[in-house]
Amino acid sequence: QVQLVESGGGLVEPGGSLRLSCAASGIVFVVYDMGWYRQAPGKQRELVAIVTNKNRTNYGDSVKGRFTISRDNAKRTIDLQMNSLKPEDTAVYYCAATRRSGGHWGQGTQVTVSS
Repeated sequence: QVQLVESGGGLVEPGGSLRLSCAASGIVFVVYDMGWYRQAPGKQRELVAIVTNKNRTNYGDSVKGRFTISRDNAKRTIDLQMNSLKPEDTAVYYCAATRRSGGHWGQGTQVTVSS
């Protein structure tokens, strides 16, 4: 059974930092591209960051320079370091494992940026 379990969400003030983690099980982790997506109320789900199975990274324009994604194949985890958070970063953040044959999603973790 595939499981992607996110952790690390919460409430933070503008300008603060959070680190999200995603632990994967039930998949051959090393062959998947791993990523973070987010969905704010009333908006479509959007790409935040992705790290490919070859360790190449790509970021959504709104988070470039503030967020950093990383993966640890030995631990089967990915992290998202989020700095200089803004109120518009408020959303549910989802971990995703994707490849050409399909993908898997986590349940999501809430990130709220507010004073």
